[in-house]
Amino acid sequence: MLTIAFTDGTIRPWEDEQAKHIFWHSSAHLMAEALEALYPGVKFGVGPAVETGFYYDVDLGDRTISEADLKAIEDKMIELARTKETFERKEVSKADALDYFTKKGDFYKVELIHDLEDGTITFYTNGCFTDLCRGPHVKHVDDIKAVKLTAIAGAYWKGDQDRQQLTRIYGVTFPKKSMLDEYLQMLEEAKKRDHRKLGKEMELFTFSNRVGLGLPLWLPRGAVMRNVLENFLRRKQSELGYLPVVTPHIGGKELYVTSGHYAKYGKDSFQPIHTPQEGEEYMLKPMNCPHHCEIFRSAPHSYRDLPLRYAEFGTVYRYEQSGELHGLTRVRGFTQDDAHLFCRADQLQEEFEKVIDLILY
Repeated sequence: MLTIAFTDGTIRPWEDEQAKHIFWHSSAHLMAEALEALYPGVKFGVGPAVETGFYYDVDLGDRTISEADLKAIEDKMIELARTKETFERKEVSKADALDYFTKKGDFYKVELIHDLEDGTITFYTNGCFTDLCRGPHVKHVDDIKAVKLTAIAGAYWKGDQDRQQLTRIYGVTFPKKSMLDEYLQMLEEAKKRDHRKLGKEMELFTFSNRVGLGLPLWLPRGAVMRNVLENFLRRKQSELGYLPVVTPHIGGKELYVTSGHYAKYGKDSFQPIHTPQEGEEYMLKPMNCPHHCEIFRSAPHSYRDLPLRYAEFGTVYRYEQSGELHGLTRVRGFTQDDAHLFCRADQLQEEFEKVIDLILY
C-alpha cells in the first residue's frame, strides 16, 4: 500500500482523500516556486487543492502563459522536487506577515492577510518560495514524482469581475508516473463521453450567444429525455407523499433579503430588476427555498398536518462568471429537482432516512 508522510507527523495511504488533498496543495506550492523561478516578479493569489488536482491564480503583469509554456513549468517542478527540499513551517505575527509580503510587492497576499484576524500567522517555505498557509504539507517534496499541468483559464481576483483578472493554472500530480499515465488515459476516455460532445452529436441541447451565455436550449430529443426523467421522478415522489408545487421564475428582492440568501449570495445572482413602480425590485429566482416557505405560510397548519413535503422542478438562475461556465454542469439557468420538508422534531430522523432512500433509489 502506497503511503505519504506529512509535516503534521501523520502517514496516510494514498487512497485517503485527505492525503490527496494535502499532496495536491503541496503541489500548488511547488508550482508557485517553479513559476517564481521562471517568471521573476510574478504575484500570487490563492492556490488550493481541488477535487482532482490543484490550481494557482497568478498575476504575470505584462507577460502571458500559453499551453506551450506548460511543459517548461512541469520540468521545473520535477527539477525542484528532485532537490529533496522540505516544507518549513514558521509562525509570525500579523505585522511581520504584512511586512514580508509588502516588501515583496505581493499585494494580493497583503490583502488576504488584512482579511485575517489579529494573531499568529503561519508561513510555509519550500526552497526559495514562501507562502501564507495553514498547512500541513508533504514531508518530502520528492514524493511528487509525476506532474501534468492540465489547463489555463482566467479568473477574477476574489471572483469579482471589477477586480484584476488573474491567470489560473490547473494541474495534477502523483507519487508515481504510472498513476499519472492511468489518469491521463482516463481523461482521454472521458473526452469521448463528454456530455458536450454527446449533446451535440445526439442533438440534445445547444447554446446561443443571442439567448445568453450559460443558458441552454433543449432540442426536441433532449426535451423528450428530460420529460421521461421528470415523469419518472414525479411518480416516485407521489408514491412517497410529496405534493407538487409550481413557483414563478422571479421574486421580490425583499423575499431573498428576509431569507438571508441575498446577503450571502447576492453577488452571485442576477442583479435586481427595477420596475416603473418606485421602490419595487424583483430578482430572477436564485433558489426555490423562500418560495416554498411562502407556500407553507399561506395557510395555518396543525402539527397533525405534518410532515408536509413540497416538490418542484424549479428553474433557478445564478450569475456564474463566464470563465466558469461549462456545458450543462456550470450554467446560469438550470432546473433542479427540489423539495422542502416541514415536519415536527420527532419526525426528523424518519424524514432524513426517507430522503436518503429517495436519493439512492
